[in-house]
Amino acid sequence: MGEVTANVENTVRGWIATGEYAPGARLPSERQLASDLSAGRTTVRLVLAKLAAEGLIRSEHGRGYFVCEPSR
Repeated sequence: MGEVTANVENTVRGWIATGEYAPGARLPSERQLASDLSAGRTTVRLVLAKLAAEGLIRSEHGRGYFVCEPSR
C-alpha cells in the first residue's frame, strides 16, 4: 500500500473512530475526499471499497457512503 493510500485510509478510519462521522452519517463524496486528502479518485474508491468490505461503512447506490453501526 502506498503512502497516499495509507493516509486516506488512516484519515477516514480516524474520522469514524473519533466520532467525527458517527454511525449513519454520510461521508463526503469520492470527489470531495480526493480533493480534501490530495489523492486520486481511484485511490479513494479503493479505500472506500476496502472499508465497506470490512463492514465499517456501506455504499448506497446513488446516495454515497455511510458509516455502519459498530458490530457487537
